[in-house]
Amino acid sequence: MTSLPSQPTFDDLGTPLSLVTFCVVDLETTGGGVDDRVTEIGAVKVRGGELIGEFQTLVNPNTHIPGLIAVLTGITDTMVADAPRLGAVLPSFLEFAAGCVLVAHNAGFDVGFLKRACAAHDYAWPNPPVVDTVALARQALLRDEVRNHKLATLAQHFRAETTPNHRALTDARATVSVLHGLLERVGNLGVHTVEDLLEFTRRVSPQRRAKRTWAAGLPKAPGVYWFVADGRDRAGLPRRQVLYVGKSRNLQARVRSYFTAAETRPRMDEMVRVSTGVEHLVCSTELEAEVLELRLIAAHAPRYNRRSKFPERQLWLKLTREPYPRLSIVRQCLPDGADYFGPFNRRGTVEAVQAALYDAFPIRQCTTRLSARRPSGSCALAELGRCCAPCQLTVTVEQYGELVERLRASLSSDIRPVLQAARGRLSTLIARQRFEDAAVVTGRLSDFARSALRHHRVASLAGCPQIVAAFRDRADWEIHVVRYGRLAGAARSRPGDVPQAVARAAVAAAERVQAPVGPQPAATTEETERIAGWLERPGVRLIEIDGEWSWPLHIGLAEGDLARHALPPAVAREAV
Repeated sequence: MTSLPSQPTFDDLGTPLSLVTFCVVDLETTGGGVDDRVTEIGAVKVRGGELIGEFQTLVNPNTHIPGLIAVLTGITDTMVADAPRLGAVLPSFLEFAAGCVLVAHNAGFDVGFLKRACAAHDYAWPNPPVVDTVALARQALLRDEVRNHKLATLAQHFRAETTPNHRALTDARATVSVLHGLLERVGNLGVHTVEDLLEFTRRVSPQRRAKRTWAAGLPKAPGVYWFVADGRDRAGLPRRQVLYVGKSRNLQARVRSYFTAAETRPRMDEMVRVSTGVEHLVCSTELEAEVLELRLIAAHAPRYNRRSKFPERQLWLKLTREPYPRLSIVRQCLPDGADYFGPFNRRGTVEAVQAALYDAFPIRQCTTRLSARRPSGSCALAELGRCCAPCQLTVTVEQYGELVERLRASLSSDIRPVLQAARGRLSTLIARQRFEDAAVVTGRLSDFARSALRHHRVASLAGCPQIVAAFRDRADWEIHVVRYGRLAGAARSRPGDVPQAVARAAVAAAERVQAPVGPQPAATTEETERIAGWLERPGVRLIEIDGEWSWPLHIGLAEGDLARHALPPAVAREAV
């Protein structure tokens, strides 16, 4: 566990405010809304409470200054007639403010003008840290201290020597006094560095900022991390609870972000507040980190993780083995010789796929045990023509078997018959302007196509006893050993290593994996999909493969396939 160090480093502490150079800036404009233009720039540079320099210039806005603005600021058309244009002023101001933390009262207004001006005149915006004294005052001052957060009000509150008067340099000087007053106030709240100051204005609590030292000892390498909370179980024994599991290619940077304003999710703020430490594990590759994250989430079901917590909650579509097979929704694959299709994460999706198959193949939907010799009672589906009625012995076992074989072929090799079977029904629905019903049918077909692609991607890896593959990551080689769809080993070959030797060592040290049942992999489906995504990346090289990693050509939907195969010709042309 990464615990609080007794003496934080200077990197952890940040830059002390006494060493920071602030450039306090103020702009005056024409106040014309969309056509608002700058008429004056004023700036004051300070460090450690001492004045370093001042910058002031009028700017020719190349437009008329409204009378109300002229009265308010005292800047008239005559005053700016011989002043330089904004494009000529910008380089001098950028040089004056270089290396400073930019400060402004209502910084979004002033900084926004400066950024747009740089973009308009092809100057690179230096992207300095920005402190807004309005936001800082709202955080630092109590409601009963000041009636509002206007510059004049705050200047009076902090007894500034300069009274703001809507002139750029005067207002910038007043803002300096306000800044110093606010810095004195927040210093009592644990804000001692510029990093603290920026996070304070974004409402990051001191308690949360104090925990950033937990990230100090973490490596800048891929791996997984988990926040923990110490407590006790019902018997009163010490118990460590895993609150949240994550992964990153840079553990230190990712964990540090939880203690800054970069993390804005409310539940993460709560998680950090109740946690008592962070633990981590370095991984050889990013894929290994992804997989380990999934396994830890499945093992601990952390309360603050929302995804991947219950991988066992999946469904399969089973084509039963009996004289008159049917489609059944089940929770697991069994070694019973039946055909399984899936898996599915949602019952709604598997039911949609089941309905799409029923639309294409009129097999029975009942759960009654049927005899091949004695008829039994029929249902409404037979009268509607939605079932071939094997219960009435209207088809032989062989004829019914041929229908089932066509269904099995659609699941195993070619989804086009299912798409084409829907064309007649879609034509009727569209002709009758029953567009909502037509959307339901096309939604089922899309669910079926996506599920078919997912099924074959997962099943193809689940059927391979071993795949060893490598990918070049900058100067290194990432090497993975995959067995039956499970990541069994990972290694990194660095410059100077022999990749083939590293791969052999990874195979020798890899986890032993038992062959799974049916098309399901020896890992969670999400893990196998992550592995499939990595293997399908351009540049991945297969070192060794035992089995056949492939899936049929006519599985899944390419762009325009649904319109071409399922929709009526006139509608298909419009869709394409």
